[in-house]
Amino acid sequence: MVYFDHDDDKPREECGVFGIYGNHEASLLTALGLHALQHRGQEACGIITFDGKRFPSERHLGMVGEHFGGDLRQRLPGHAAIGHNRYSTQGRTMLRNVQPIFADLAGGGFAVAHNGNLTNSRKLRTELVKDGAIFQSTMDTEVILHLVARSTRPRFLDRLVDALQKIEGGYALVGLTGKKLIGARDPVGLRPLILGKLGEAYVLASETCALDIIGAEFVREVENGEIVVISEKGVESHRFAAPRPSSPCVFEYVYFSRPDSIVQGRSIYQVRRRMGHQLGLETPADADVIVPVPDSGVPAALGFSEQTGIPFQMGIIRNHYVGRTFIQPTQTGRQSAVSKKHSPNRAVLDGKRVILVDDSIVRGNTSKKIVQMVREAGAKEIHFRSASPPIVNPDFYGIDMAAKSELFAAIHTHEEMVKELNVDSLGFLSVDGLYKAIGEPQRNPMQPQFADHCFTGVYPTPLVDNEHAEADKERQLSLLDDA
Repeated sequence: MVYFDHDDDKPREECGVFGIYGNHEASLLTALGLHALQHRGQEACGIITFDGKRFPSERHLGMVGEHFGGDLRQRLPGHAAIGHNRYSTQGRTMLRNVQPIFADLAGGGFAVAHNGNLTNSRKLRTELVKDGAIFQSTMDTEVILHLVARSTRPRFLDRLVDALQKIEGGYALVGLTGKKLIGARDPVGLRPLILGKLGEAYVLASETCALDIIGAEFVREVENGEIVVISEKGVESHRFAAPRPSSPCVFEYVYFSRPDSIVQGRSIYQVRRRMGHQLGLETPADADVIVPVPDSGVPAALGFSEQTGIPFQMGIIRNHYVGRTFIQPTQTGRQSAVSKKHSPNRAVLDGKRVILVDDSIVRGNTSKKIVQMVREAGAKEIHFRSASPPIVNPDFYGIDMAAKSELFAAIHTHEEMVKELNVDSLGFLSVDGLYKAIGEPQRNPMQPQFADHCFTGVYPTPLVDNEHAEADKERQLSLLDDA
């Protein structure tokens, strides 16, 4: 983690990772996989391969299709590769912060890319720098690389385990050595990682849609606290953390995953439709038409329409040829793209009582502009509905979400939100309603089935860096401060 100024009102995306071992078109397949995962990050992309001797690599600012085409197999030869799509949540957007990153370690080269955030990376980084480590980027991913390099364990796998046992937070990582493709998922399974197979080759990816685009079959999800090692011997599984209940990020269902992906055996599209069904049950309104905020509000709006019998109409038309606004790093930049993103369909809106359905509200800025646009198109009434609960807490695990002081629902009462948005009514899906739509009877307060901290304030892991956030806010190595 995302339109009109829609992206400004969204939890901006995590990153996407992809890896493949055992196919001599590894770079081409990785580029295709990253293309399918483009929605997870559009600021930068990179691929590293292994050709039997070297680790050829390319890293670029921009999107996959702009850089990885043509003679890619000649530029990035090899039977194994890892790739990454970036939306920056730790470290600003600059070429040195583009993944995968690589280092020559004792025993050979190691490339790594990861999706997520380490919640103790600042603390670890400070300790590593005091001990003489030299950082070349501002990414928390580089902390993992240094921890592996400094481990004194004899085998590479043991050194990686050593490193993973020192970090906290949410992450899914793919790594590449001269002999192995490696995948690992954090101990509570916050960030997604799946295992697939294409012929004799094995694949790691953030979502099943990346398997679909290359014709690979889904094997299973990598478990929380698990390392999978893929080599000529096949797939080996190792645990680096004691078994515990998983707590995947609920925003994979709400927003991040592509609608055609399958997560935990559940169709994302169908879950989002059921969110709309549940939203229609919990927050009905008398209206003439239901209009989604495209594109992410479409499945929930369909479900709302099916539940209530109110016609579904495309009352807002999205221009798909304008880049997503969240890739622009400043608020001003995002807002300047707003009017290019969406246009009102006046034939649907004029004189109508409209229910606007979106997947979530973060800052509220975009929602205000969409409401204003719909009113100016002649809507008689506007009832705004969010297919997720109110977002009242920030995320620290890889979602670039606003600070609590910027979260619309955290700083306004319900009545204030209605007034600020200039709507006739406002409704949110309940937390238990969200769980029901996903397929759970209700939320288990003693052991939540999902990481739902943005709604509930219950964080699944220690927030080590956050305890000293004000004293250490935005601190970087001096040489990188203005890079």
